[in-house]
Amino acid sequence: MQYSTALSDGVLALACLACALVIGKARKHYGEADQPALFCALLGFLLPAAAAAVGVVRYGFDPGWQGAHLWLSQASSFLALPLLGAAALALGRGWAWSRPNWGRIVLGLCAFFELFRQMGYLEDYRLALNLATLALILYAGALQWPRCAPPAVAAAVVGLFLLAGLAVGTEGFIGPLRRVDLFHGLLTPAYPLLAWLLLSLPGSARQSAG
Repeated sequence: MQYSTALSDGVLALACLACALVIGKARKHYGEADQPALFCALLGFLLPAAAAAVGVVRYGFDPGWQGAHLWLSQASSFLALPLLGAAALALGRGWAWSRPNWGRIVLGLCAFFELFRQMGYLEDYRLALNLATLALILYAGALQWPRCAPPAVAAAVVGLFLLAGLAVGTEGFIGPLRRVDLFHGLLTPAYPLLAWLLLSLPGSARQSAG
């Protein structure tokens, strides 16, 4: 058992669940045009929350949950994070995409995942997709200039994700610390910062009202 990893996964699960609850509560203050983007953002927080919660079971109680944990972790990387990036772009630009268009985004992400998996380039696709997603988040924050907080928070989110994914990873140790625990520790503040950023973006309804 890896009890330290179970603990770090548990903290991450709570952070992502709190983000989902905040987004869900905030949705009622937005217009109908922004609801699909916010629903996809909600899904973007619920998937990593579920992955981390299953990670608690896997590392703390029953290693037999490894398959479910790996599947949910892939869903978080290949679906949840890109949806959060797309929601940031839509809300930051004030674009109102219809529910069918958001459905096409979800189906497209699933199709590309399967395509690159079959081709054997899944890790290259993961890297490219995650970098593109982080670029969207950074762009959405930069659009809010001259407001200082959103660009700074967007940069912090991108920095934490890059540090976790590229510099730390999940295999091996850094001194006495497991890399996977440090990975979880970096993502734990990144998700709440991203939730704050999403709720600070104008959205189409708010932009129209302004």
